[in-house]
Amino acid sequence: MKYSIIIATFNRLEEIKELLASAEELDFERGQFEFVITDDGSMDGTKDFIQGYQSKSGLNIRYLHQQNKGPGEARNFGMRESSSDYFIFVDSDCMFPPEWLRTIDNHLAQQPLDAFGGPDTCHESFSPLLKAINYSMTSFIGTGGTRGSKKSVQKKFYPRSFNMGISKKVFDTIGGMGKLRHGQDMEFSARIYRNGFKVGLIADAFVYHKRRTSLKRFYKQIFNWGVARVNLGRMDKQMFKPIHFIPALMIAGFLLLVVLTPFPFFPKWLWFIIGGGLLGIAALAFFQSLAKYKILKTSLLSIITLYIQIVAYGFGMWKGLFQVWTGKKTAEGFSKNYYK
Repeated sequence: MKYSIIIATFNRLEEIKELLASAEELDFERGQFEFVITDDGSMDGTKDFIQGYQSKSGLNIRYLHQQNKGPGEARNFGMRESSSDYFIFVDSDCMFPPEWLRTIDNHLAQQPLDAFGGPDTCHESFSPLLKAINYSMTSFIGTGGTRGSKKSVQKKFYPRSFNMGISKKVFDTIGGMGKLRHGQDMEFSARIYRNGFKVGLIADAFVYHKRRTSLKRFYKQIFNWGVARVNLGRMDKQMFKPIHFIPALMIAGFLLLVVLTPFPFFPKWLWFIIGGGLLGIAALAFFQSLAKYKILKTSLLSIITLYIQIVAYGFGMWKGLFQVWTGKKTAEGFSKNYYK
């Protein structure tokens, strides 16, 4: 077996159904890859569905079950129980274009890599909200150019677990993912770099990624990423760069202005400049999204998701910093009812 595609899941049965439906269309020899569904203690019928699943295209599917220990340990479990040449991690809320695995295989044949990853995008069938979230997660003004594309990758590309692969040699050498609930894939990627392995982006090997399906879930996810950045920075200073502080500084500056506004020395005209700047960003997001998706509702929602992303990340980072300053070993974000 050449590839083990490891899917860590926890109470995400409907997503698993969509993922497997797209997997049936993969244009790749069935004897060369397998799906390893690592169930992190689901109680929604995932076990019965997978064990009774009949693939119409001959997919090789294995089911593993563990008590709830988190996605990192679920992926480690999948690697320990697999012996393929490469392990590929894909989130349960993703779907595949038919050429995805063949694109990876062709790239590795021409340019071998020890670890790799591809970008994520949205499918044309996704709702206007999911497309708006995709806009804010992939635009430069939403991420500062840190996501996986040829244009956005700067000095280093850190593969992420929604679409990430490693050779078995990497796992045998450095072990699996750590215990961080959020940001574990970034820490894993940094550890792979430190051990001298060759890492690269396969820009055409994208997956369709649903991410969060409501604004509330989206806020929680991004908030936890802000918290995770603090933990990552403590582990590796290279993973805590000035650009990561921008949302937190924006929030701090805004709150400071609110506090100072009642005082007579405060220049009230400053609010007109700030308001103009916010409107300018909103207009840019609107027109960029409109040009990309040609959907008015998505363009309007893109303004909301962009600002939610900035605010959530900033507040998450401040919470993480506060927890560290008060002596907490590992900063924590939302954990209970995270997906609700």
